[in-house]
Amino acid sequence: MPASFNQAIIDEFRANDGKVGGPFEGGDLLLLTTTGAKSGAEHTVPLGYVRDGEQLLIVGSAGGAPRHPAWYHNLLAHPQVRVEIGTETLELIAVPAEGARRDRLFERVVGVAPGYADYQSGTTRILPVVVLEPSGAEASEGPAEIGSLADKLVQIHGWLRGQLRHLQAETEAHFAARAANGGSGEPPAPGIGLQIRQHCLAFCQSLTFHHTSEDAHAFPALAAQHPHLREAIDRLGEEHRVLARVKDALLALLADITTADPERFRAELARLSAELVAHLDYEEEDLLPALSEIRWPPVPPQGPEPAGGGAG
Repeated sequence: MPASFNQAIIDEFRANDGKVGGPFEGGDLLLLTTTGAKSGAEHTVPLGYVRDGEQLLIVGSAGGAPRHPAWYHNLLAHPQVRVEIGTETLELIAVPAEGARRDRLFERVVGVAPGYADYQSGTTRILPVVVLEPSGAEASEGPAEIGSLADKLVQIHGWLRGQLRHLQAETEAHFAARAANGGSGEPPAPGIGLQIRQHCLAFCQSLTFHHTSEDAHAFPALAAQHPHLREAIDRLGEEHRVLARVKDALLALLADITTADPERFRAELARLSAELVAHLDYEEEDLLPALSEIRWPPVPPQGPEPAGGGAG
């Protein structure tokens, strides 16, 4: 679709609580915002979707074109996406389905929207089916209500710990399936290589964002307000650099999860896990008391009262 046509749908969607007219009237439509694989810029597109239980399914049909749509390449590089449905905005993780699971979900989509079968018959490429999953941030181990920066940090740490456990469980399931498949390089049914890759990539990118934000903003401000914490903050900054190297090694293994050496992968994952958990524990032990004094979300500064005491 032309960019101007897409933008008109996006504008109408946002102006009317997710409702649009014309050829999409009455259909299930969402807005998907991805991060550009090369540019790093945000891109929003309107897409039809199908519900499968609590999951949202989208298809990279591109109208049956010979190439995958740009948004599909974007989410492979940056799995964390933003989805707007009606008046609701969700932070989700995009995971392309593989093998038999992809075929089952495509049948589910075609049962609701038969037009996708025509798109598939019109091209030689396999139309990708993408599952939009909860990021897990809403179900983290942190406090139910966020009132301070300490609460926010615990919430983020709870999400990271949960994602790490999720990644470990998926890895073990994948290697068990590979062993049952005779150890060949072929993806084992139901093929969860992409699933592991997307979750690991989302986890690693979230970890990088969290540490970059701390190093660039939170830690310098905290050190200025609490000089006695400078030694602990300097140590945490050094640990961030160590964890970044471990994270990059893990991502390198994911270049081809189907042929990665299981023991090496497990060893790298175990090392990252141990160092990350120790880092989170240390950060909470040393910084939470000071962070509990900082309100979250921040209160914007109040400007001076207008002269005259108000409107006339």
